[in-house]
Amino acid sequence: MKHVTVTITARKNDYPDFHNFNNNFTYKIDTHNHAFILQISKHNMAQIRDIMEKNVITIEHDKTALDAACLISEKDVSFLVIMKDETPVGVLSESDFVKRLAVDNKKASDVIVSEIMSRNFRWVEPETELEDAIQKMLNNNIRRLIILDNNKLSGVITQTDLTGFLRDKLLVDKTIKNIQEN
Repeated sequence: MKHVTVTITARKNDYPDFHNFNNNFTYKIDTHNHAFILQISKHNMAQIRDIMEKNVITIEHDKTALDAACLISEKDVSFLVIMKDETPVGVLSESDFVKRLAVDNKKASDVIVSEIMSRNFRWVEPETELEDAIQKMLNNNIRRLIILDNNKLSGVITQTDLTGFLRDKLLVDKTIKNIQEN
């Protein structure tokens, strides 16, 4: 029997960086009977590093809310990571703009990002298992997790990233089930 490992890749947001979902499935192909024998290998659970977005949009803590709003609009993202001396110190979401700027009728060009950012952001390491990250997001009712590697920003994961990954996994699982049934 011949053993073949299949790698499933997905391209994200038209960036040239491909996110690989490696070693999740092991396929055994019996070439004599032309049959597929499929097994799911459970030893390699997906980790955050497998699906995190590495191209994180950041802004310095001393910029204005107007600068941040322009960057969010220009990059078509829903939040920014706020940096001070190359270290994440907070996050700024569209919700922060509404709650801390618009409601108080403040002028965006007069407000510094550090005044309206969320300081208590949640983070995980790249080696964190996907299930643990999802649980952390659910427990804290958050839509995004910052990825820190040795206290340095290395990525971000959002609900959209998780939804895409889980969709792909469901499609693969369904394909495996269909092949097994035939």
